[in-house]
Amino acid sequence: MPFAKRLRGAVSRLAVAAAFSAVASATVVSAAGAETPVKEVKIGVLTDMSSIYSDLVGPGSVVAAQMAIDDFIAAEKPAFKISLLSADHTSKADVASSIARKWIDEQGVNVLTDVAGASVTLAVSNIGAEKNRLVLATASGQNSLSSEDCKPTTLHWSYNTRAVAATTAKAVTMDGAKDWYFVTADYAGGRSLEEDATKGILAAGGKVLGSVKHPFNNADFSSQILMGQSSGAKAIGFGNSGPDTINAVKQANEYGLNGSVALTPLLPMITDIDAMGLDMAKGMYVTESFYWDLNDQTRAWSKRFFDQRRKMPTMVQAGLYSAVNHYLKAVKAAGTTDTAPVLAAMKDMTISDAVTKPSHLRADNIVLRDMYLFKVKTPSDSKYPWDYYTLLKTIPGEEAFAPLSESKCPLVKK
Repeated sequence: MPFAKRLRGAVSRLAVAAAFSAVASATVVSAAGAETPVKEVKIGVLTDMSSIYSDLVGPGSVVAAQMAIDDFIAAEKPAFKISLLSADHTSKADVASSIARKWIDEQGVNVLTDVAGASVTLAVSNIGAEKNRLVLATASGQNSLSSEDCKPTTLHWSYNTRAVAATTAKAVTMDGAKDWYFVTADYAGGRSLEEDATKGILAAGGKVLGSVKHPFNNADFSSQILMGQSSGAKAIGFGNSGPDTINAVKQANEYGLNGSVALTPLLPMITDIDAMGLDMAKGMYVTESFYWDLNDQTRAWSKRFFDQRRKMPTMVQAGLYSAVNHYLKAVKAAGTTDTAPVLAAMKDMTISDAVTKPSHLRADNIVLRDMYLFKVKTPSDSKYPWDYYTLLKTIPGEEAFAPLSESKCPLVKK
């Protein structure tokens, strides 16, 4: 191995070790009783307000965070003040990094959340580890967050690509679409969706005929759609999200593929289904960690959200509510905003709220939660606004997520 490569590897390992050592040291200080008393908690929602993910997160994430704060105050009546900051990272890692550093260094923000987008999440996660601040990654799906890229201060909250893509692809394959072709966004999240969907396909006895990549925030999918059509595949998996998913499905419909091919978005959210319309989306399989119409609790919470946003919440907006609510409970329990004792309290306490069935944080910092497999309704089956899904199956977290033994996270003791 060349010396430069060995040196880079050594530096990387030292950086990881230093980050984990910092948290361990903080734990020792906390144990000695030197925690900082709680006077004010500052929560930063670092989200996409104006770019490709703004409909999935954006202003709705800020609404969800404020709902979490309001509900916590009403239930717990804390003696400390809670402040909410929000900013637009425009889906750019450098912008997100700059905001995160300024918030921590100049405004004393205690916790950052949302951080949608693979590159944004990884950048902010690194800053959280460097500055010893918690990052609640509620809108990110890349598996590496709780594996090779895991940080002691980053909590992976709402879902990962294994839980959604493998589940959906397996269901479609078992339904008869054995031969697949992928149209995949050329970034980490897209590639992760394709890789995990492939595992689900192979497990169900299917095969992959081919794959083509497309740029982020793409407008024209005609060449990719035609390649998928000419492959003879019975299912086309779309390894993308947001407007990329919507545009790809719409253009596939324009080429007449709907009905002859199982068009399968691997990470659609309810706002995407709403944008497509049920005529286009009917029959699709969808895997999510939340749906507004699951039960009386989710309906009541979602209608409060709807009153402010005029849209039903996505699973990542619901996840953000859960994360902020749980964080505040941990601050009260720990009696401090210091990272180590708050993190310990978050891991010790059961996660349970209006949008989350009882769950817990695993050793690799991912929330081990149930996932839900849905089928999109036909227009005639939909009885009221946003009545889009039929629940097919509840998948226990132990089945939906990869086993802890497969994790490459240094937090996991082998």
